[in-house]
This record gives sequence, structure tokens and C-alpha cells, in this order.
Amino acid sequence: MDQRLYEADMVIVGGSLGGTAAALAAAKAGMKVIMTEETDWIGGQLTSQAVPPDEHRWIESFGCTASYREFRNRVRDYYRVNYPLTEEARQNPVLNPGNGWVSRLCHEPVVALRVLEDMLSPYMHSGRLKILYHTKIHRAEICGDMVTSVIVRNRKGDEILLRGAYYLDATDCGDLLPLAGAEFATGAESASDTGEPHAMKEANPLDMQSITHVAAVEYVEGGNFVIDRPDDYSFWKSYKPDFSPFPILSWHASDANDMTKMKKFTMFPNVHGTMSLWDYRRIVDPSQLSRPLYEGEITLLNWPQNDYYLGPVIGVSPEERARHLRCARSLTLALIYWLQTEAPRMDGGTGYPGIRLWGEVLGTKHGLAKTPYIRESRRIKALYTITEHDVSKELRGNAGIKRYKDSVGVGSYHLDLHPTTVTQRSFYIPTYPYEIPLGSLIPVRIKNLLPACKNIGMTQIANGCYRLHPTEWNIGESAALLAVYAIRSNQYPYEIKGSSEHLCQYQKLLQEHGVELHWPEGLEGV
Repeated sequence: MDQRLYEADMVIVGGSLGGTAAALAAAKAGMKVIMTEETDWIGGQLTSQAVPPDEHRWIESFGCTASYREFRNRVRDYYRVNYPLTEEARQNPVLNPGNGWVSRLCHEPVVALRVLEDMLSPYMHSGRLKILYHTKIHRAEICGDMVTSVIVRNRKGDEILLRGAYYLDATDCGDLLPLAGAEFATGAESASDTGEPHAMKEANPLDMQSITHVAAVEYVEGGNFVIDRPDDYSFWKSYKPDFSPFPILSWHASDANDMTKMKKFTMFPNVHGTMSLWDYRRIVDPSQLSRPLYEGEITLLNWPQNDYYLGPVIGVSPEERARHLRCARSLTLALIYWLQTEAPRMDGGTGYPGIRLWGEVLGTKHGLAKTPYIRESRRIKALYTITEHDVSKELRGNAGIKRYKDSVGVGSYHLDLHPTTVTQRSFYIPTYPYEIPLGSLIPVRIKNLLPACKNIGMTQIANGCYRLHPTEWNIGESAALLAVYAIRSNQYPYEIKGSSEHLCQYQKLLQEHGVELHWPEGLEGV
């Protein structure tokens, strides 16, 4: 088979949020970059997976990279320029378009896509960045401890050979790692291996965090948009998780602050003090518009009720992976049907038939996200592995924030582990703000392969906080700039880490690009 050949300084496999940030950083730094993407949308969590940005309380002033802050500012400006906002909304410096309470910037995934494309457009137009859409990694060629090329396939079945000095794995599942022969871990480690109080007694590589196939829905009072009853609705209606006395399709879920207790939810905000889910990830709030644009509010269904943990999508056969992806999708459809027809209302009735699937904000006709939200990836075996001990507020005690001499960025979030696929365990642990050590970005052996997503050197438990949007962006950006510095200095990443002079110069490059290396003194946990 004839192969096309593309060459660049850097090959980024995967257009996830980390991959997009990496492409932007490398192109800004003058590198020629090729990035692949399995769908027609770059941006991963923010776009094709439809997850509003999970962030920390300091995000408006510090605690992220300059380019991530630029993205956030551009989102707000996009609404101010293009949407008929009320004057109050237009003048609000911290505009939250959807007024959802999960984030200070709940917005439509399609808007995130437009902003990311705008940020990349100068480099695409100049030829510095090339994106190969509808393209998946197929295999990698290696020589000793070096990746020499990767072969990708597009949806037509054509193979394309990609060559670069550095290869970044920015896929949400760490798909390049096994193909490149890199050492990696999956699932749950054992307490004897990591020393973590919340680790399992025995390791289980298939015990991974749940995935969620997000859907966008609008609510139109008085409407009737009930979908066909899903074929497996009876199964989901009766299914009870191991940790709950209630069916998964109910208004009950584990309390985030105490997973041994159950918390009751309801649909809409109310005067009874019951927590509402509709405004949790609401991305369109018509009250902020000066004239009608939508028939009702729009929210994203990424709720406890459609966390799918009946099996993993990594480390299993292609057939089993496909089955779990179908089941995750069917669970979300079952949730929608339950909400439309049987969900108890606070007025004593049942069902909200005015719920309507609304795919326009997701770029789909069916109203479900282009791809499921993947919380956990393959993780490289790295020079340094981040563990629960690095972040837990209880474990660190008065020591406070763990600061690394080789820090390449910062982040903050609770250690939030969603129910896993074998043991269905989950927990929500308070943490201190954290830093990203360079050692967690450097594989133990492969010299020119770097992680750029949720696949750095960390345990499953540490992944519970390092997987969120600003951190993934920072990881991608810092990985790309590590490759940039390595190319310019003719040093491998492990050599950069081992040299005080090179480490200092690399960190200087990060700071020049607006990457914050350390948290200010005196901060408490998120």
C-alpha cells in the first residue's frame, strides 16, 4: 500500500484538550507540528466530550497557564460579540454564559471549539500546524529506545506515515503507549506498591474509573419530546450499583463528601433545599439574553445517573470495548427516557416530557456527544510517580502544598475518583493545590515520547485531581515546550531534568510562555 509521508518537528497523536494545548504551544514556539484527531472536533473534554471546565476557586486570577486564561477570556468575548446578551451580562467581567454551578464558565461545547480553532488558525494558515481529522493511530515504528515514526489511518483506510523528532501521546486512552513499547500502568495499583491509604489491597489493571457519554438537552415547558423507549431500559431501570440501595435511575447518589452516605437530588432549583441537577452543568441560560434565541435552558447530562462502570474500555478486546461504549450510550438514553417519563417531580407528578435532545451545541444530530468522557488513561511509568501522598490535605498536614524543584505547572481540585469498573469504589478527598513535577512527564526508557494528556506518571488515585481541564491543558503545553527545548538544546528530556542549568533554562522558557510554576505561599486546599 502506498503511504503518504508527513514530516514535522513534533507529531502529536490525539487532538484532546492536552493535545490542542500542545499544538498551540509548539506552533507558537516556531515548531512545525502535525496533530491527529479521531473525530472532526479538536478539544477533547471541552468539545467532543462535552464537559464544562472543572476548575478551582482561584482560576480567575492565577493557577493556570496564560494561554488557558486567554482561552477563557476568548470564550466570554465570543458571547459578547456574537450573542444578544443583556447589558448586565455583557458588562459582567466574569460572565458565566450558562450560569451552571459546576464551573465559573459553563458554555456550549461548539463555542469552545470555535475559540480553539481561532487560537490555532494563524499557525494552520501559515502551514506551521497541520491537523489530520478522522485519523487514528495504527502502529508505531521503534528503534531501541526511540520512536522513529507512527502510522495512522484515516476513515477511508488510507495509511499515512508521520515522522518527527518528538512524539506526544495526547489520546484520551494513551493509545500510543503500547504501540511504542512504552512502559505504562492501567487501573488500580496496590497499597503495597504505592503506600497510598486509599489504594486497593491487590492491584487490578481493569478496575478503572467510569466513563460518561454526555448528552445535551433543552427543557421546553409544555413540550412533549419523549424518545422511543430504549431496548435495554428495563435493565437500567432495575440496576442497582453495589454501593447503593437505590437503582441507578433515581434521584439518589453517593454524597461526594462522604461516600458511605446517600444524597438526594431533584431536577430543578427549589425552595426545599434539595440539590438540583439541571443547573449543575447548565450551558444556556436564556435570562442572560436580551431577545429570544433558545426555547428553553440547555444543560449537559453528566450526572451520577449516567456514570458507566460496568466494564473498562482500555485493556480489553475490541469487541468488549465496543460493547461497553454502546452500553454507556444506552445508559444515557435510558436516563433521558426516565427523566421524560418516570422521574419523580417535587409536585407529586412524574416525568418531564419537555426535555428535548439538542445536538446543535455538540455538532451531532442525535444530541449525544461525539465521544464519551474518558476519565482515566494508560499512564506512563515515569521518572517520578505522583501519588495520594503528594496531594492529600490529610496526609500532608501542616506541610501544606508539595513544591517541586522541577515543577512545570500548577493545578488544584479535590481528589475525585468516580465509581470504578470492578470494585465500584469511589471517594472525594480534600487536597492542597498541587504542582506538576517534570519527572512525571518523562518515561523511564523511551527517549523521544512524551505524555500530553491524562497519561503522565501518576497513580489512579492521583489521577482523580490531575485529570481536570486546566491541568490537562498545562500538561500538554509543558510537554510540548519540553520537546521544543529538547530539540533546541540537543538534550533528551531526562538529561534536561538531570542538569540544573538545562532545567533552569527550560523552566525559564515555560515562564516566558506564561506557565506558572509554583503556587503563592499561604494557600489552603481547594
